[in-house]
Amino acid sequence: MTLSKSTKKVIQPGNAVRNSQSGQPIMVALDLLGRRWALRILWELRHGDTMTSRQLQKDCDISSPNVLTTRLRELREAKIVAKADGGGYLLTAEGKQLLQAIAPLAEWADRWASDVGREDLTCYSKSQK
Repeated sequence: MTLSKSTKKVIQPGNAVRNSQSGQPIMVALDLLGRRWALRILWELRHGDTMTSRQLQKDCDISSPNVLTTRLRELREAKIVAKADGGGYLLTAEGKQLLQAIAPLAEWADRWASDVGREDLTCYSKSQK
C-alpha cells in the first residue's frame, strides 16, 4: 500500500524514522542526513547559490530524478532547503546552521584523510578558502 502525499509522515522531531521509533531529534536528524544524496545536496548548496533541480542532478551525479525530487521534498519539509522565488533551490537559515554544525565533522574527515596519506581527498578545508 502506498501512502498518499497528504498521509506521509514528515521527517521531523517527534516522528518515528527508520531504525528509531522514539522521534528523538538527533535520531531524526541522522536519519534525514543519512538518506541517499541528502548531504551531497547540502554540499552543493553550501555557497548560497540558487540551483535548479537539473543543476543539482548534474552536479551531484544523481541518475534518478525521482530520488532527487524525493530528497528535495524531504529537505524542504524539514525547512533545511527552500524553493527560491525565481525557481531553483537554496539553503534556508536552518540549513546554513546545519552546515555550520557539521563543519567540525568535515574538518575531522579532512585530517583523517591526511593522516592516512590521502591529502588528495581533502575538500572541506579547500572549500573554505
